[in-house]
Amino acid sequence: MADDSGSQGAYLPRLLRRSAVLAAAGCAFVAGCSSAGGGETPYDKSPQFKGGVFQNMPNPELLPAASTWRIWSRFIVGSKVDTVPVDPIPVRALTPQSLDALAADANHVVRLGHSSHLLKLKGKYWLIDPVFSERVSPFTWVGPKRFHKPPIQLEQLPPIEAVILSHDHYDHLDVATIEYLATRVQRYFVPLGIRARLVEMGVPAERVTELDWWQGGEHAGVKLTATPAQHFSGRAVTLTDRDRTLWASWVVQSGDQRIFYSGDSGYFPGFKQIGERFGGFDLALMENGAYDAYWPGVHMTPEQSVQAFEDLRGKALYSVHNSTFDLAFHTWHDPLDRIADLAQAKKIDLATPVIGEVLTVGQARTNVRWWAGLK
Repeated sequence: MADDSGSQGAYLPRLLRRSAVLAAAGCAFVAGCSSAGGGETPYDKSPQFKGGVFQNMPNPELLPAASTWRIWSRFIVGSKVDTVPVDPIPVRALTPQSLDALAADANHVVRLGHSSHLLKLKGKYWLIDPVFSERVSPFTWVGPKRFHKPPIQLEQLPPIEAVILSHDHYDHLDVATIEYLATRVQRYFVPLGIRARLVEMGVPAERVTELDWWQGGEHAGVKLTATPAQHFSGRAVTLTDRDRTLWASWVVQSGDQRIFYSGDSGYFPGFKQIGERFGGFDLALMENGAYDAYWPGVHMTPEQSVQAFEDLRGKALYSVHNSTFDLAFHTWHDPLDRIADLAQAKKIDLATPVIGEVLTVGQARTNVRWWAGLK
């Protein structure tokens, strides 16, 4: 890792200098660029679809984002400090045998890195936002590079019942991963508009279930509900598809336990609505990373992540969206430091698992600040 730390932290300035097209592609990670659309679509009946694009719910407390010019000027001339670890990130290797040994009558969450997770729900395997590629970018040769290897290789994964996707940004929807999984997965649950993305990657259309906010589905004994999030979408380097697909958080119910996954989201009133509708959660996987005052509406600070968790009426808070990619200006360990201190002060049951660690929902565990002392 030490060999890559200097060039890794400076990837965005290099990306921007190479071409304006590459610079535009980077807007998948922040909230600066926009485009308009129109014409009839299959999604006109969705309350979230207006003027040819999907929109967030009203939020009177939403702070404005900086202009596209200010954001990218900062990336070009600004400096990054400690955004990439020098020391190796600890990883617990997983094997098919160790996964199969996990109790089939419980619900398990395995941290793969960033927002990617492997779930074993009552003996069946699921994936959330699986990203196994080296970089999260439209290109394989430039873009944010992993801090660590995945704890298990794609080829080693057990049979996957279903994949849950939150939105179409590159750090959540990875072409190489989906192309490999395409016909190996029985069912895909996605927000509106993402079916077409997956079909282009080789996924049979009939295996994809598209859901609007508050719509649900069921597979292999697990109940799924797509719930609101405050974010944006788009993958094309020309930015012509900005907000043409929906983004979502997810409620996963397996047996008598409920798991919440925030996807990417800024803080908004929807968290309280979700908590009220579902009556709380045994485990809440909450976004905690890539935040910045320049784009306050699309990612949460650790303080906001804790507030959202409290709004959701969660029992245990599980920190995600950190420790794998350099996507902002805060130090790589800042999300972990701050949320750990907040949880300690508020006596919140916090999970900041090591990459590859297994968490069994409802089972007591001792949380460790594994990043303490790492540079």
